[in-house]
Amino acid sequence: MTSPSTNPSSADEKDPAEDLPPGTTPYYARMHKWIKRAVLVCLIALVIEGAFTLPFMAIYYGYPTLNLTQICSELLKVRFSDDALECKYPYPPLGPPEGAEGKDTARDQWGVQPIPGYDRLGFRELVDRYEERMARQAAEQAAQPAG
Repeated sequence: MTSPSTNPSSADEKDPAEDLPPGTTPYYARMHKWIKRAVLVCLIALVIEGAFTLPFMAIYYGYPTLNLTQICSELLKVRFSDDALECKYPYPPLGPPEGAEGKDTARDQWGVQPIPGYDRLGFRELVDRYEERMARQAAEQAAQPAG
């Protein structure tokens, strides 16, 4: 009996370059594999970080005592040193972007590197500011004679 011929181009042997993605040479295949893994890990970490940023910031600023619209309004009041500012909710769909145009109450020092003139906010400090403002407004309304 004759044995099957052992041809170097048999189906069992494959060229390692055939399994590689386009543009990858066999010499850099391992490096590309590790770069793909590192990029995937970084992307997953960014998604997780982004998913937890808003909830943690909301809790830091005073949620659930203040709702998100109240937190937004309090941040505007601190930023522009104006107790009359309020966040609009729902925001007009085709409205202009919220910005500092026409607001000249901020105490910032403008220049190449602007320096904010407001104090840093501590943990849940917006709640204290909100409650102080509500108490002040209630006292002003009680002081006014009814009529």
